[in-house]
Amino acid sequence: MGTMKIAIIGLGLIGGSMAKAIKENTSHTVYGYDKNDTVEKKALLLGAIDEVLTDEILSQCDLTLIALYPQAAVDFIRKKQEIFKKSSIVLDCCGVKRIVCRQVEPIALKQGFVFIGGHPMAGLEHSGFDHAKKALFKDASMILTPTKGSIQDVEKVKDLFTAIGFTNIQIATPEEHDQMIAFTSQLAHVVSSAYIKSPAAMKHQGFSAGSYKDLTRVAKLNEDMWTELFLDNPEFLTEEIDGIARRLEEYSRAIKDRDAETLRALLKDGREKKAFIDGEIF
Repeated sequence: MGTMKIAIIGLGLIGGSMAKAIKENTSHTVYGYDKNDTVEKKALLLGAIDEVLTDEILSQCDLTLIALYPQAAVDFIRKKQEIFKKSSIVLDCCGVKRIVCRQVEPIALKQGFVFIGGHPMAGLEHSGFDHAKKALFKDASMILTPTKGSIQDVEKVKDLFTAIGFTNIQIATPEEHDQMIAFTSQLAHVVSSAYIKSPAAMKHQGFSAGSYKDLTRVAKLNEDMWTELFLDNPEFLTEEIDGIARRLEEYSRAIKDRDAETLRALLKDGREKKAFIDGEIF
């Protein structure tokens, strides 16, 4: 992979971490844009970017990484569609894929650039450039949804993401991505948000340990971003929410009925499913 000119749109947690990781681990030139010019200046001073991005520079970039909310990502691509370099790669980092891919792919085809959907499976409870880390993607998964483009284009971004720490590159369709992410990520945030609302949470000090911390960690979320992500994936997410509600009702009913046999069977089934998923023998 030769040296590339890379544009990063949005220098928050993900975009800022991408910039820092690329500068740390590769020889590529990185240009950054953020709606907050203070963030741009900080990124420049800290060496996370080589220069602040302009339209003129964008037209020369080989790869553009867009780290914005879904609709903002689509709006940016639509606005700059005639500026992207022909045959260059534009890759978004949004947490949903169908709504982005379906709007951007026709634009890419029309304008002659390559669009690849992407989702870095990494994050923190905090947001913003101040929390961006060059090691954020160490041993993380990167999901790609390349419905168009060549094998060489996909290999080019795979090489980049491997260089900055990702150890698993997963290829999926936009629909497969959204269905799985509803379970692995979005449902966890919904459950954590609902769990922390128990009246008992106000009195938990001294009565909690690892399990409480695990279940409540992602309740500290960005409600603006997650509202958009949830509403962009309603069918798959509500299917998961309704499913866990039904399963919880089974536990509640068994406990209310003091039905030890059913409760034990439910718990055993959950334990065995976890062991099977983890590749353990039981």
